[in-house]
This record gives sequence, C-alpha cells and structure tokens, in this order.
Amino acid sequence: MTTARDKGLAVALADARDRPDGEQRCAELARIAARADATGDPRTALSARFALVEAYLHLGERWRIVEPVGHLRATLARHPGLLDAHPDELIRLRRHQRQAVEALFGTPRVGLEQARSELDTLAEELGPRAAPVAELRCRLADHLGDEPAARQAYARWTAGAASDPVGGCPGCAPARRAELLSGWGEPASALAALAATDPAGCTDQPERSLAAGLLPWLRTGAVVEAARAHVRAYRRHRRERAAFPLLAAHLRFCALGGYPHRGLELLTEQLPRLDHPADDLSAMEFAAAGALLCGLATEAGLGGRRIHRPGQGSRPAAEVDVATLGTQLQALATALAGSFDARNGTGHQSGRIASWLAERPVAGPVSLAAESEFDDEPDVEEAEPGPPGPDEPAPLDVAALTAALDGRGEAYTVEPDGTLVGRWGEATIQFRRLGRQGDVLHARVVAACRLPAARRAEAYAFCNVWNHDRLLPAAYVHEPGDGTLVLAAGITTDLSCGVAPTQLAVLVAAAIRTGTAYADAVAALR
Repeated sequence: MTTARDKGLAVALADARDRPDGEQRCAELARIAARADATGDPRTALSARFALVEAYLHLGERWRIVEPVGHLRATLARHPGLLDAHPDELIRLRRHQRQAVEALFGTPRVGLEQARSELDTLAEELGPRAAPVAELRCRLADHLGDEPAARQAYARWTAGAASDPVGGCPGCAPARRAELLSGWGEPASALAALAATDPAGCTDQPERSLAAGLLPWLRTGAVVEAARAHVRAYRRHRRERAAFPLLAAHLRFCALGGYPHRGLELLTEQLPRLDHPADDLSAMEFAAAGALLCGLATEAGLGGRRIHRPGQGSRPAAEVDVATLGTQLQALATALAGSFDARNGTGHQSGRIASWLAERPVAGPVSLAAESEFDDEPDVEEAEPGPPGPDEPAPLDVAALTAALDGRGEAYTVEPDGTLVGRWGEATIQFRRLGRQGDVLHARVVAACRLPAARRAEAYAFCNVWNHDRLLPAAYVHEPGDGTLVLAAGITTDLSCGVAPTQLAVLVAAAIRTGTAYADAVAALR
C-alpha cells in the first residue's frame, strides 16, 4: 500500500490539503513541513506551513499558529528572496504574524515574550507607527492594564491609515475601538467611534458593531437604541460559531438593562457552547457575564429557577438552579482571569472580572419584542374594559393556546410552567409564552432525528439552506454534549397588542405545518 510518506512532497501536500479538517490533516501538514526542512525544500515548507496556519485558524485554535508562524519567519531568514516574486504571500505572512500576536489576548498558553517578539518583528517590517503595529501595541497594553500606554498607542492607531492589508478587517476596526473606549469608561466616545462603521465588504457588520454598542447605549441613556441593537444582533449571533465572543455583551445587556428573564433564556440556550469556546478569553467573559446575570436574577427572586447544564468531561449533566450556576460561572471566570494574570505578571484581568461582577442595572427595561424589529406604533386610546368577543384581540394566555389546539383535535400535555408540548410525526413542538408580560408566542420545534457530531458541517449547511429558502421556522443546530446534534427550529411572534382566537389558530396551524415539514426534511438526512 502506498502512503503519503512514499510520495513526493508536492503530491503529499496536495493530498493533505484535500483531507477533511481535523487533527490528522494538521499532523500531516506539520510532517510535510518538517520533511521539506530536512530535504532542503523551503518552497514546500512555506506552502505546508501556510496551509497549517489556516487549518488551525479554521479549527478556531489561533494559539496554535504561533509555532508555524515562527517557522515561516525562520525559513525566510534563511532564504531572504524566497517571496520576492510573491508579494501577496508576504502580506499573508504579516497577517499571520498579527494573528499570532492576537492569540496572546485569547489564551494564556501563548507566552508574553513570544507575542512581543512577533510584534517587534512586525514593527521592524512595517514601521513603528504603522496602524497595525499601533493597534496591537494598544491592545497589548490594555490587556496588561497599562491604560496610559494603551491610550498613547490608540492615538497613533487612529491617526494611521484607515485601511491596511495587514491590519485586519477595516469594517470591524470601529467595533474594536469602541470596545476599548467602553472599557476605559468612555461610552459616548465609544458610540462616536461606532458612527464610522462601514458595513460594506464586511460579513460581520453591522451586527458586531451593534453588540459593541449595547453597553455604551445603556450607559448614555439610549435604552431603546440598545434594545433594538440587541434584538437585531442576537438574531444572528445566537447561532454563529464565530460569534461566541460577542455573547457576553448580550448577557451583560440583559443583566444591566433589567431583562433577567430574557437573559436566563439566552444563558440556557448558549450554555452548552461554553464547553467548546473560541478561546479562553471568550470563555472567561461569557462566564463572568453569566455569573453577573445569575446574581442579579437571584436578587430578583429567580434564584430557584433551574437550568440544564450538559455534562462535559468528568462533570455530569445536571439541572442547576440559577444561584448555584452563578457560583459555578464565577469560579470559572475567576480561575481563567487568574491564569491570564499569572502569565502577564499583573492583576488586571482579575480586577476587570471583579468589576463586571460588581455591576448593577443602569436602566429600566423598555418593551423588548423578542426576535423581531421594533415597530413605531401610533398612540391609541385605551379601550373600555369588557370581555372580548370571539374575533376580538385578547392577551395571550395558556387557555387561549389550549383552545387553539383543542379546536384542531390535537393531543398535547401541559407542563408546570404552562408550556404546551405535542408530537406531530417527526417533530416535537413546544408552545410557550415569553416576555415580561407573557405576550410573545414562541413555538420550538425539535426534530426526532439526531445526527452524529461528526456531521456537524452537514447539519450547519442544511440549516443555512433551510433559512435561506424558507421563512419559517428559523433552523439551528444544538449540541447537547452527548456526541449527537439536535436540529431544532423556532417561530417567535410578538402578540403584545393581543391576539384573536381565529388569528391564534392560524399561528398554531402554521407552526405545526412548517415544523413538521422541517422535521421531515431533517429525517431525510438519515
């Protein structure tokens, strides 16, 4: 049998590039690069390590790129003219150098001196006042708690070129600046920075900037703007794997904006992702935001509410009350902050997390229409009280939902919290009321067919196609942590103006019809 070790390096590299994403592909690329070094083939060594860096980035493991980036630089030092005919690859290498420095912010597994060395090299190549260098020096100083040095570098950064091919996405630069300014206690300046956001050409915008503006809007009294931004941005961030670092902003908005019920729903939905975070920084911030939310929810009398936390490693799956979950999340955030500080030789990250946990609501809530845009409704006079007629709108309640299902002759059960659950073919559908007043109807569809975790890419692709081609329901993938994937979907309707029985019957019928169609499509994936 012929193996990759018996083939020429060029053929082996082509085969490795065609392999599925995963550890085997990374190991083969590393082996080919080492072999190319040993046989004096610097061109193949460069190509293999470029592919290896991109494989690590695609896996979401940025901290692992530091070593191959160092090898790339060492190869160029031995063969200075190797990329003279390939200026695009030289820019590509410098981008990876920037990403290697940024890896320091995400995890304590990257050494401080390693990152500083990469940054110094980049400064030698681009110039000490280049915008990408100034940005990295600003963010590094901020990470270490040296605000004066960070502000000096910030001034150089903002004075530099608006668009630099090495400096990362220019469309996201305003969001990065706003996050720094908000952390320095300047919400108005943060919002001014966000005003320069240009979503053209950036796939993360405008939702990333909306998330960055949540707390600045709250702290400047623009509560309605914050609520609008949260609703719009979370609709996207709730399902995107790369958006996990932004979820802490949504949780803090719910905690500090006076939405404990909404926040706990978000926390319940997103908690499984904490076991597979993008990096240690995002895990620390998610845990700290979750602990803050749980603490404020406990003060509001919600400490006994139970949330399912999936098992992970030696931790078994459990139904945890909010107060206990808050303690667990605080311990995790504090431990991660301590690991950063041990690497950095400062106490800044621990102090930052402690300040988050000490925060208190800064504004009263406004009406939050879950999963829909705000509509400007004209003021109307209050109707005279009286029993509604059969075709007149009335507040949504459990009795109205049961009547709608009874009218169809459907079988269902009513859970203690008022959720109605039924089984229709391949679909289990839950009807529940959300919102502070219980005036938001949410239908959650869970397909009976589960896929193995190894088919994650196929599951995401299926949901993306479904959401692109169909209005209802909104499909997503849930990972319960048992090696399988649950394909679920949801339909949310704001009924704050009331709902007539005839209208509710139509909504229930649509949820059942589209939900069963979704579950049947999932079943076809078997």
